[in-house]
Amino acid sequence: MKYAWISKQEGLYPVILLCRVLSVSRSGYYDWQKRLPSEQQKRRETIRQAASDSYQGSGGVYGYRKVHEDVIEAVGFYCCPETVRRVLAAEGMKSQTVRKHRYPKTKRDDSFAPNLLSRDFTASAPNQKWVSDITYIPTGEGWLYLAIVQDIFSRKIVGWSMSNRVDADLACNALDMAINNRSPTGEVLFHSDRGSQYTSSSFSSALHRHGCVTSMSRRGNCWDNAVAENFFSKLKRERVNRTIYKTREQARQDIFIYLEIFYNRKRRHAGIGYVSPERYEQEFYRKPKLAA
Repeated sequence: MKYAWISKQEGLYPVILLCRVLSVSRSGYYDWQKRLPSEQQKRRETIRQAASDSYQGSGGVYGYRKVHEDVIEAVGFYCCPETVRRVLAAEGMKSQTVRKHRYPKTKRDDSFAPNLLSRDFTASAPNQKWVSDITYIPTGEGWLYLAIVQDIFSRKIVGWSMSNRVDADLACNALDMAINNRSPTGEVLFHSDRGSQYTSSSFSSALHRHGCVTSMSRRGNCWDNAVAENFFSKLKRERVNRTIYKTREQARQDIFIYLEIFYNRKRRHAGIGYVSPERYEQEFYRKPKLAA
């Protein structure tokens, strides 16, 4: 190529070839190269940078409307939302969305247990009353489902299970952990909602095998299982809603830390004298027992 020596000697692109391809004169090319950015170009670049900073700062979850609010605050002048939307689209920045969550429908039959707990959320000792429920955690790979078993006496999470499937095995594994961790010697009242996981034959058999008495919330009444619902509210507010999980494994590790290291052993609870569930149970077992 006879013009290659130009780029080699001057450290430039082969200008003459470029001009021929674009059908422009060399003087026109150099004039364009020296031209300063217009005010409109500067404005668009400022918006682009502010939009990128907002999107990255949100961890990739903001859509163009929220980014638009950040952009206006950052740049100090108004731009329309459509401009921000186009900038984000051009940069390939899309908000993080998850599909709408749906639990499997509960079978309408006569197999539901009565509400024996009857909103009596008190217990005089561990392993008298357990409550259980299932929630879902959004991740970049899809839902991660969490089942817990909680002792009403101390509010301690005594069993839990996580899976990418919301089936009977999820609830059974949480129950098995609770039994292995606590080894209850007496009858345990086990309360849950009427979800298909808890009405399944496999879970009912597991409860019977471990000597638990079944109690279920009334249809459509979440307050009948308020203790478990309250725990999930704390979990979402204090950990899940403050974190963006890219993978299910990342969510598993973070929730494990919250359950076993923070919640059970460190978190103070107003309902049990501002101590952790672990300490509350330790203090119970240290107290001298009155002779019968």
